Amino acid sequence: MPRTALEQRLIRRLQATGPISVASYMAEVLTSPDGGYYSGGASGERDPFGAAGDFVTAPEISQMFGELLGLWCAEGWQRLGGPDPVTLAELCPGRGTLMSDALRAAKMLPDFDRALRVHLVEVSRALRHKQAEALGARIAGFHDQAADLPEGPALVIANEFFDALPVRQFERTERGWSERLVAYDPESDRLAFALGAPSQNAAAYVPQHLREAAEPGAVFELAPSALSIASELGRRVATHGGAVILVDYGRSETRCEATLQAVRRHAPADVLTDPGTADLTAHVDFPLLAQAAREAGAEVHGPVPQRDFLRGLGIDERAEILKRQATSKQREQIDAGHHRLTADDQMGTLFQAMAFVPPGYGTPAGFPE
Repeated sequence: MPRTALEQRLIRRLQATGPISVASYMAEVLTSPDGGYYSGGASGERDPFGAAGDFVTAPEISQMFGELLGLWCAEGWQRLGGPDPVTLAELCPGRGTLMSDALRAAKMLPDFDRALRVHLVEVSRALRHKQAEALGARIAGFHDQAADLPEGPALVIANEFFDALPVRQFERTERGWSERLVAYDPESDRLAFALGAPSQNAAAYVPQHLREAAEPGAVFELAPSALSIASELGRRVATHGGAVILVDYGRSETRCEATLQAVRRHAPADVLTDPGTADLTAHVDFPLLAQAAREAGAEVHGPVPQRDFLRGLGIDERAEILKRQATSKQREQIDAGHHRLTADDQMGTLFQAMAFVPPGYGTPAGFPE
């Protein structure tokens, strides 16, 4: 397969300036305007979502997911005293499917629906176009980053957002901790992983309890931008009021584990091959996100398995209601979506839910007391 324009540019850069961090590589591959994955990749037209794309997200599996998150936001709005207006924001909203379902559910509370001002955080101009097609005049504004959302109370949805943020990788070697880098290997004429020199600076990024206990070969991943965004969202709800719900796949304890992966056409792919044509993700470190939000002043609830969160919101009852007026084929689809979202061998336990809320907010819906 011929090299993509993005790969050619990366190779020229690496030849000229040397290796770059894994995080810098991820950022280039995912968001570069000249061939980044979410900018349309090599074709400039790819839609990564759904059966015809590279992966399927929960909103594409069942309308119930977005509807329940919309009702979660409505319940939060009531706890906040019904502010009008209130920002309803989604971070990287894909094709707008989740927000569309959430807004449909919001119509059950007309005052809530009227108060909403929908803001989308999206860097891809191609995806902004799809979101505009799905949501039309309901969109009050697009933003490049969460920090640009308007002041005031906000209800923020982050579904499969944090897993796509760039991670740095640090590897324990016989001589200490080194940062893993992406380099150009002239012998193989391709991109390759490399190690920087061991340093105290690299070791400082690793939590002390892991730093001292790790064996050679262990890899620690850190997503600096994820921690920064979690801190910003925590500060925001603590200062201006609101609530943040994030759902993603990851771990409920911080540990050494290399999770960086590439997915193309619903199958694993090589992280360094044909950059810009496959999605890159890494497991979310929920404890580190929680720490960042707490230090910014928010209360944190979770993580809890997606299965428990959705059942706490009433997904079982919602499925039964939908099936009452459904055809036989539709009932099968509803059951299949319910199973995929909640089963232990599907998304039920791999995905976790976490909420950031202001002090005194109480336990959010879907979380244990």
